[in-house]
Amino acid sequence: MGLHPLEFSECYLDSPGFREKIKSHEAELEKTNRFIKELYKDGKNLINATKQLGMAQRKFAQCLGEFQFEYIGDAKTDDEKCIDDSLLEFSSFLKNLEDQRELMMRNITETLMKPLEKFRKEQLGAARAERKKYEKETEKYYSSLEKLLNMSAKKKEPQLQEADSQVEVMRLHFQEESLDYVCKLQEIQERKKFECVEPMLAFFQTVFTFYHQGFELANDFDHYKQNLQINIQNTRSRFEGARLEVHELMKRIREAPQEYRQTSPISSEGYLYVQEKRPPPFGSSWVKRYCTFVKEQKILHMVTFDHRSGGKMGETESVTLKSCVRKTTDVLDRRFCLDLDITDRPGTVLTVQSMSEDDHKFWMQAMGGKEPLGHYLGRTCSKERGIDAQLDDLGMGFVQNSINAIEKRGINDQGLYRVVGVSSKVQKLLALMIEEKSHEVDLSTSEEWDVKTITSALKLYLRSLPEPLMTYGLYKDFINPAKSGSPESRFQAIHCLVHKLPDKNQHTLGLVLKHLANVADHSKQNLMTVANLGVVFGPTLMRPQEETVAAIMDLKFQNIVVEILIKQHQKIFAGPPESCPASGGPVLLAPTRQSKKVARQNRPLAVYNPQALDIKSVSPDGSSPTPAADDGSTGSSDSVESQPSSHSPSLATPSDTPPEKSGHTPLSSPLSNTSTGGGASRASSAGSRETNLTGAVSSDEAQAEESVPVARKAEAVYPCEAEHDSELSFLIGAIFTGVTPSREPGWLEGVLDGKRGLIPENYVKFL
Repeated sequence: MGLHPLEFSECYLDSPGFREKIKSHEAELEKTNRFIKELYKDGKNLINATKQLGMAQRKFAQCLGEFQFEYIGDAKTDDEKCIDDSLLEFSSFLKNLEDQRELMMRNITETLMKPLEKFRKEQLGAARAERKKYEKETEKYYSSLEKLLNMSAKKKEPQLQEADSQVEVMRLHFQEESLDYVCKLQEIQERKKFECVEPMLAFFQTVFTFYHQGFELANDFDHYKQNLQINIQNTRSRFEGARLEVHELMKRIREAPQEYRQTSPISSEGYLYVQEKRPPPFGSSWVKRYCTFVKEQKILHMVTFDHRSGGKMGETESVTLKSCVRKTTDVLDRRFCLDLDITDRPGTVLTVQSMSEDDHKFWMQAMGGKEPLGHYLGRTCSKERGIDAQLDDLGMGFVQNSINAIEKRGINDQGLYRVVGVSSKVQKLLALMIEEKSHEVDLSTSEEWDVKTITSALKLYLRSLPEPLMTYGLYKDFINPAKSGSPESRFQAIHCLVHKLPDKNQHTLGLVLKHLANVADHSKQNLMTVANLGVVFGPTLMRPQEETVAAIMDLKFQNIVVEILIKQHQKIFAGPPESCPASGGPVLLAPTRQSKKVARQNRPLAVYNPQALDIKSVSPDGSSPTPAADDGSTGSSDSVESQPSSHSPSLATPSDTPPEKSGHTPLSSPLSNTSTGGGASRASSAGSRETNLTGAVSSDEAQAEESVPVARKAEAVYPCEAEHDSELSFLIGAIFTGVTPSREPGWLEGVLDGKRGLIPENYVKFL
């Protein structure tokens, strides 16, 4: 048999049996208290162990993602490309899994640990406090009663009456406290049945949802796994065939090495020591270089390479040969030397030394060398000029020249401005273009410079300016609007700031932004959207003067500023604004914009929310009815979440996910019956209504049926790209008709270009 019920009438008798019953209840509560404390401790250990597992998994995933396979040759097969990307795919898979695990542990803390600890402290703690009061009143009452009974009967009547009244007051206090204590004991005994079990139900719901997410991840991964297995098998097969060929070739070369020595009628290769002259009194030094002489063009390519320093290779230098003359030992006390007259450097003689007499003859023959007839006076090479970028006519001319070339030759190149050129070529182009004769080079027709070299040189020029185009002085003024404010206030503030820039800065910035807008218009071909260009040109067009961690944290806001400049460049550079907001004035906080590009594998977990379930609105089959339609207002979805109606679903998204357009897949929509598969279920049909437990339609449901939302017009203040068939894609300024609240918190429904779909509530403003 379980615990005996505590009758209130027994509080007045206070019999030994009644006291034994109370002790049984107290012992049960003490056992419950120990159980919750132990469970809380084990839960903490579980969370800590899971965190350690998550950290190890993430470190493992990071190691996978950072490693890349190098390949032999100048191209990879499709199978090799897939294998090369596989480690990154594995890393992404593990990271997605750990994201779900981390969310699960946060939900366990909120739905299990905190409720249990709250019950233990508030309810069991209150019972313990009531027990102390009860024991105190018991001691006071029975002590006073014994004292009264021990009083002499010979006392005066007033004294006896006063003592009787005092004891009576204590008896009443004791009995009232006994009633309260008995009531509290039984209340907690009944309350613990759901206060302890309901968090456990939420815990298992969260755990099962996590495992379901893992199951979905495995399903998503299955197709990739099968393809990768085919890629691996194909690569292994090719390897086995290639290995046999390699061993056969190696065997033949060992048998007759002379027959396989590389020779070419086009070029000659070998090592030469090149004399590098220095200003007095340092003399000169001899540097070993690997040289390739292209006979037809008479171009000598030289790259520094020293075997003794671990095979470190330097930069390649190319010169055009005019003539080659043997250098006699009476002029220079070194054997096997040649004087090379260089076309690129008129009047400059380059002296080189071959490795041996045979090697000397080889180079003489290759370069068409002659015996000395006269004496050449060499001059030291001029010091290479560094990049001295200035915002002058030459610099602005280079910007315009580069833009013309890019828009003519490479506007549709994929990864434009993200694919970088070779560093040495980029610096060489920039050094050439900022010289006085740069106007003689038309990059739009020159085949010497490819598009990626031109884009990299343009970015390097903008980054090499003594001060960025948007100036150090206005940096914080540009950043601040991006951190807060509505879209209109951001645009207005940035519009004003642009017209505070110096004329040259403003003019050059206008050229660049007009060009970037043109690049973004071709994003379907070049894949460079406004957002991508913002990432590339954020730190290029604006940067802080100081280099601090705080400045690094502002990189994302630089991107936002550049995005606004690209999107609104026509309005901004059409002329100054009519009025500007006062500096330092208050701004309205813009709604948070979170990335909506979330794949199936990282959908948020559904969290069991017992407070959101109204027993009266549950149909006999256990399903929740469809939420009633809104009254047409655009109130914050926070109010819907904070005040659950009788139509609230029993499963809700995590409390730390904001109701605005956050990175989650809508649970369901009136346009799609698909479910997230994350354990969260929603009613499917917009028009269906469930009956209550008695089979009748509730009054609030009937009223909601009769209430028809008012359709309104709205304008987009942010661009949006749909990721589901039920969503609409749109640009800033798009006008929606027939806009009504959606059943999805934070979403609206509207019509655009004849199509009806879902719209993020905080991406639009009502007209």
